[in-house]
Amino acid sequence: MPDTSSALPRQVADAYVDALVELDPVTGTYLGVEESHSLLPDYSPAGQEELAVLARETLVRLDAAERLPGADSDVERRCARLLRERLTAELAVHEAGEGLRTVSNIRSPAHSLRMAFTVMPTGSRDDWSAVAERLRAVPAALDGYRESLALGLERDLPGGPRATATFVEQLTEWSGGTDGNGRGWFEEFAAEGPADLRTELDTAARGATAAVAELRDWMRDVYAPAVKDAPDTVGRERYARWSRYHNGTDLELDEAYAYGWEEFHRLLGEMRKEADKILPGSGPWEALAHLDTHGRHIEGAEETRAWLQDLMDEAIEALDGTHFELADRVRKVESRIAPPGSAAAPYYTGPSEDFSRPGRTWLPVEGEARFPVYDLVSTWYHEGVPGHHLQIAQWVHVADRLSRYQATVGQVSANCEGWALYAERLMDELGFLPDPERRLGYLDAQMMRACRVIVDIGMHVGMEIPAHSPFHPGERWTPALAQEFYQQHSSRPPAYVESEMVRYLSMPGQAIGYKLGERAWLLGREKARAAHGAAFDAKKWHMAALSQGSLGLDDLVDELSRL
Repeated sequence: MPDTSSALPRQVADAYVDALVELDPVTGTYLGVEESHSLLPDYSPAGQEELAVLARETLVRLDAAERLPGADSDVERRCARLLRERLTAELAVHEAGEGLRTVSNIRSPAHSLRMAFTVMPTGSRDDWSAVAERLRAVPAALDGYRESLALGLERDLPGGPRATATFVEQLTEWSGGTDGNGRGWFEEFAAEGPADLRTELDTAARGATAAVAELRDWMRDVYAPAVKDAPDTVGRERYARWSRYHNGTDLELDEAYAYGWEEFHRLLGEMRKEADKILPGSGPWEALAHLDTHGRHIEGAEETRAWLQDLMDEAIEALDGTHFELADRVRKVESRIAPPGSAAAPYYTGPSEDFSRPGRTWLPVEGEARFPVYDLVSTWYHEGVPGHHLQIAQWVHVADRLSRYQATVGQVSANCEGWALYAERLMDELGFLPDPERRLGYLDAQMMRACRVIVDIGMHVGMEIPAHSPFHPGERWTPALAQEFYQQHSSRPPAYVESEMVRYLSMPGQAIGYKLGERAWLLGREKARAAHGAAFDAKKWHMAALSQGSLGLDDLVDELSRL
């Protein structure tokens, strides 16, 4: 790491990003750093400790930077506060040994390295040569991950048995199926490469597939039996640690849990009104089931992908110049089909720093060929425009005014997910959900996020179900009760709900950030509007808010209310 003895906080933050990319080439690939594309991180305990050492050294440099003249300016202050909060939260997770028990259906080293291939450039022969080299690095990377999990077992730090079982199923799919005769995911990916690299790519891909199968066998035969009696939930202490990591604040968990119930009851009343317009006399989920059969649908995965692209393009045309001011490179976003073996929920990946790779939304299809519109529109306002894409792409666009850190790796989940949920509500406020079908779909998505607050806190912390609940009043939450409650109050099929529950169990504290983050964005807007009165300019406020870079919930309301 270069000498930063006379650097201000933003310079310290950017030096941290440079050093991080060397240790974590997957992050480098997301940023568009060419030298990263052929490499993979060291996921072993030693590799994890290297990242921790970098974080500790950076915090020491930040202490010195904050004492320098100019460090108290708004831009330096915001960056310093974010950097300190993020690194402190990351170190707390590391020092508790959480990196030795990372098993999930959506976020683990194995998921990260696979996803890195989906955002690599593949337009030239040199790009595919980098793919081949990265494929050859897969076995060592997975060996390091397994070493970390094995040390976790030695130290009595087990992952959850339910997440482990799901992960084994995913590894089986990635390695070509249960019989071992199918082509693995890496082989399918490499098959798109040029003919003159065919042998090299195929050999490297087979090696990567073999490594996935070896990890699968170890997870199934060694790890799963060792963790079979471990709890799937994490308890209050671990939950508080993870909640700080995902939300950028030390939450009052009892207050947040009560807020989830408030939103549940509010949304239930709204959903009943919309349901009655669709199917008079019905309840919300009866009406949604009716729409599954009789509502508007898009037929075909590729046709749906194209329809979603049009939806985002139309949103950009309608919003740019009226509610936002978008740079040309921010206006570009791509709709993609998610690779097989992904989790059930759609997701977004941001642009590279130079925008040579645009932001992308990803639709999991999992064999489906018919997609209801009510379940797509609000979701793509969330994942694409004006949701994740506008925020993250705008951060990258103004990175030179902020810091690379604020615009990229310093993201706080609850800030991003809160904005995306705010974006869904904004589109409702602006009239983009004009019919009961689309609006009930939006409310169903909002209800899903309210239920997340209830069940995520409830089952991990062991909360009591309140007496006013229509569901098992007075009982203590368990994962089984949480899944039953979630299924009763969601239009999603059982396989989706199962995937979601595994996600919540293996990523405690992350799912609550949608609703809690949205609440912060709404409160910040309300305070800014109150301060400006009739002079409040929503377009100006939106662009200023999206140009601040990442903030934890500790800071978000305060900073938004000043704009």
